[in-house]
Amino acid sequence: MSCQADLPWIEHSCRTCAEPLPAATPNAVNCAVCQRRPPPLISAVAPLEYSFPIDAAIKALKFKRKLFYAPALSEILCTSSNSLPDDIDAILPVPLHWRRKAWRGFNQATELGKPLARHLGLPLLKGVYRQHATPFQSGLAASERLRNLRQAFTTSGPVAHKHVLIVDDVVTTGATTRQLAIVLLANGAEKVSALAVARASFRTV
Repeated sequence: MSCQADLPWIEHSCRTCAEPLPAATPNAVNCAVCQRRPPPLISAVAPLEYSFPIDAAIKALKFKRKLFYAPALSEILCTSSNSLPDDIDAILPVPLHWRRKAWRGFNQATELGKPLARHLGLPLLKGVYRQHATPFQSGLAASERLRNLRQAFTTSGPVAHKHVLIVDDVVTTGATTRQLAIVLLANGAEKVSALAVARASFRTV
């Protein structure tokens, strides 16, 4: 990856979906998409645009098993966690279906989430599963992504933590974090936030 100064940092973004914005908005104002359809999130942070070289690094980690990218990407998450609410009490890497995890050999969200959990001194939330082996999300339109993920996640019991932080490598349309947050809130969590390394703009997906 290039040095940090060369990375595609997002200067302004929506506070509840992390969508890149052309300019700052007042504290209580979300982006137009979130105003029309409020997400089930208290906050969402993604410091980088999903463009070169970050997109190449994430794809290499996820699809080519280049695990040496994980520590650098996790460091970005640790730094960006300063922008999150201070009452988060558990971290949930986005679950992979067991078949995909067996094929890939690891869950990239877990590889990113473990160092963050150590940095924040928080536990990784267990007992949340992807119950359907959904097709790859890349290349799908927003409506297809949402349809893909309906009833994709489940829990093995009540969620004991009050404010769960979902961690992932990249947020595109937000369908994954939305569906996962709905499940967490339905099973005992009071609040959900999200943190990802990168965010793709609605204008580019």
